[in-house]
Order: sequence, then C-alpha cells, then structure tokens
Amino acid sequence: MNMNWFPVWYRNFLVWKKLAIPSILGNLADPLLYMLGLGFGLGQFLGKVQGVPYLHFLAAGSLAYSVMNSATFETLYSAFSRMHVQKTWDAILNTPLTLTDVLIGEWFWAAAKSLLSGIAILVVIWVLGLYTDFALTLWLLPVILLTGLCFAGLGLMVNSVAPNYDFFMYYFTLAITPMVLLSGVFYPSSALPDWLALFAAALPLTHAIDLARPLILGQLPTLPLLHASVLLAYGIAGFAAGLVLTRRRLLR
Repeated sequence: MNMNWFPVWYRNFLVWKKLAIPSILGNLADPLLYMLGLGFGLGQFLGKVQGVPYLHFLAAGSLAYSVMNSATFETLYSAFSRMHVQKTWDAILNTPLTLTDVLIGEWFWAAAKSLLSGIAILVVIWVLGLYTDFALTLWLLPVILLTGLCFAGLGLMVNSVAPNYDFFMYYFTLAITPMVLLSGVFYPSSALPDWLALFAAALPLTHAIDLARPLILGQLPTLPLLHASVLLAYGIAGFAAGLVLTRRRLLR
C-alpha cells in the first residue's frame, strides 16, 4: 500500500486539532456516564458479575462502546459532511489523489480518532484501578485500534448510501443499539436465550468485548485470533463495500 492516503488523514487531523479537547470530552462523556452511573449505582444492587464487581465488568464494555461510537460518528456525520455538504472530497479528487486514497485516509483517520477515545476510557480505568494486571491492559491498545478499523469500515459503507443525515438513525436503531444491548456491554451474553446468544455471537462488538474484558480482568482472551479475524473481516468487508458504493455514487 502506498502512502497517498496520508494527506487526507493529515488534513482531517489538522481540522480536528483545533477542537481536540471538546471532541475527546464529547466522545468520553457518554460511555463514562454509563460506566460510572451504572457501575456505582446499579452495581450496589448487583454485587458481583462473573465473579468480579460490576464496575470492573462494565469497564470493558464501556471501552468497546466508546471506540465503536467514535469510529461510527466520524465515518457517518463527519465523513458525510466532507463528502456531500462541504464537497471536500470533490476538491481532493481534483488533485492526483484517487477515491481509494480518500477513503483509506478517512478509514485510518476514524480508527486513529477512536484510538484516542479508547485511550481516554483506558486512562479512567487505570485511575480508578479497574484492572488486575497493568501489563495485560497494554494489549488493549491494539484491540482498540482493531475495533476502530472494524466500525470505521462499516461506517463508510453506510455513509456511501446515505441520502441525508437522518438516514443514519436507521443504522443506529437497527445495528448500533442492538449491538450495545446484546453484545455483553451491560451483562454477560450468556444470560440471553440460546437463539439470541447465537445471534449476538456474530456481532462485531461481541468479539471486541471478548478480547477486551479478559485483559482488564487479568486473563488472556480465549480464541484471540478468531476474535481479531472477525473484527478485521468486518472492517475490510465494510470498507470494500463502501469503496464500491461510493465510487458508483460519485460517478452517477
């Protein structure tokens, strides 16, 4: 892969840098409120979940949720603005860069931005002592990046067929919300009926949490290559579909 995508990535970084702190705080607020509000509040009534305090259990789900949200919002609302409203992509395509360069730059930028959101949650986990082995939590960094690439690829696919901003609500209602509720963010997926647990096992957020939660709890994930492969497959498939559909859209 050549580096023609990097100017696109860097352009987005320069724009983001002007509002970096509000952006990070915005991505941090929602999962942090869930983690602390439910962890300290509901946790008082639940006691331990899978042998650990509920706040410790919830930490991994909040981390994955934060990364998913950051990558998704960046490749939906921000990328749609650059593509359709601001016509930034049109301007870039009048240079020697290709549409593939633009989308790779957007894909990697969304993953990088979600990495920052994940690190922010991870710092909270470290500060609150919601981990067992600090060295193992460092392996969360590649997990965060891989999760960001996964949901950034899927987001670019949805962005490629969106006629307006309102269209994104369908994706959040039909895909993102079910994943948050079924993938083990707030409770173990094993609590679901067998048929629903089987469906949840195919969701990318489930695989992200299955990698993150053991690392926070001081354990090695089971089948890590399987989980990583599923996340990568979702991300690559989403990106490839997004590239084809975006090219078709812009050439109409």
